Amino acid sequence: MAAQADAAPAAEVPFYQSVGAECDLFLHAYRQRLPLLLKGPTGCGKTRFVQHMAARLGQQLHTVACHDDLTAADLTGRYLLRDGETRWVDGPLTRAVREGGICYLDEVVEARKDVTVVLHPLTDDRRMLPLERTGEQLIAPPGFMLVVSYNPGYQHVLKALKPSTRQRFVALSLDFPPPPQERDIVAHESGLPPATAAALVNLATRLRALKGQDLEEGVSTRLLIYCGSLVQAGMPILDAARATLVEPLTDDADVQEGLLEAVRATFGED
Repeated sequence: MAAQADAAPAAEVPFYQSVGAECDLFLHAYRQRLPLLLKGPTGCGKTRFVQHMAARLGQQLHTVACHDDLTAADLTGRYLLRDGETRWVDGPLTRAVREGGICYLDEVVEARKDVTVVLHPLTDDRRMLPLERTGEQLIAPPGFMLVVSYNPGYQHVLKALKPSTRQRFVALSLDFPPPPQERDIVAHESGLPPATAAALVNLATRLRALKGQDLEEGVSTRLLIYCGSLVQAGMPILDAARATLVEPLTDDADVQEGLLEAVRATFGED
């Protein structure tokens, strides 16, 4: 029987279309107090998946978008001047450890190297966060979970998780959904009729085949939803496709024209 915290009113749970056993894996990792590593291309639904699971579990979600300048102090906290006094202010990771909840570090490989060092004590049986500046050693409560994600397609030697870090996590690879599920997702999120959503997904399949050739990255499910939303709002489909499926993918005029040809072949000239 599922734990009571696994259920929440449907209206409070963000929509997510499961394509495998990923929800079960997340639930088991949460119950066993194991950290989770998500791998997958940009826009395939990693963040929505975490939002969905946090809502199902009834846990607060602390999301951090990692970037080149993100430091360990940004996660744990720092002393700041408040009302004429120097006070310690918790960062999002520390708040999640103190209060319980899911801390999600999106694109963790983009952060500075000192960030992963801070995470290590939280990703083994200690489940501890040392705060050197305050002298505290916080023990994560049962409701705390650490989830990190990254896009393997953007990895290179200077931005990769060390094996010693990777092996501290349960790992899950996510990808763009199979066409039937992706059609349902695009139709649900954008309001498009299923037939039009299916045509968009078929177009995306053709464009994704160009990844590594003319395109650095394939069309994401997120961009398909953007396109569908613009079309549903009344924008001509060719204009919507140019704005969402062509311009975001490349600046090369010749490649753009090739993408537009694929769009016209799918939806016609008008």
